[in-house]
Amino acid sequence: MANFGELVLVLGDVHIPERASKIPAPLKRMLVPNKMQHVICTGNISTEMYEELRTLAPNVHIVAGDFDTTEMVFPETRVVQVGAFRIGVVHGHQVLPWKNQDAAARMRRKLNVDILISGHTHQNEVTLLDESYYHINPGSITGAFSSLTEQVTPSFILLAVQDKKVVCYVYELVNGEVEVSKTDISKSEASQSSSANSSLMASLLT
Repeated sequence: MANFGELVLVLGDVHIPERASKIPAPLKRMLVPNKMQHVICTGNISTEMYEELRTLAPNVHIVAGDFDTTEMVFPETRVVQVGAFRIGVVHGHQVLPWKNQDAAARMRRKLNVDILISGHTHQNEVTLLDESYYHINPGSITGAFSSLTEQVTPSFILLAVQDKKVVCYVYELVNGEVEVSKTDISKSEASQSSSANSSLMASLLT
């Protein structure tokens, strides 16, 4: 695992049991305890899901969602240092207008971070901001519907951080199969590829 650097699981918008009954089994099987060093969650979780996330990694970072069903009180924003990267986390309903990259860029600058992670839209994305920074949205790991769309592809993201480089793997459940794409991010420049070797990606979490 050391060859991949620090592994950061990024997920959110779980909405169990209100909008989904469970995490789909093909994705659930990939969430192996003690394989990641960090979990970042964009909110909308229950007490049971909070306890489950705590079993996955020693460092769990959660922000408040707009539909949390737990008595736990989470901060509106968080900043996490992993390797050379400052990672800012916010649920996303505060980033207005939604799905607007100028708004995301403003939030990134406000938090003074290299990577902004937000959810709320239930649609995963990895987008370049301000020429050399990134906005990452893990989507909904359960595929829960949102106010923007009822058809949601279940997804989560895994970051492999090695000092000044990050490999961002997007895991999506499409027609019952897990598909993986990746983006390479560095402090100075970034390059993106549309797909990744599935056997290599599976090895990160097994």
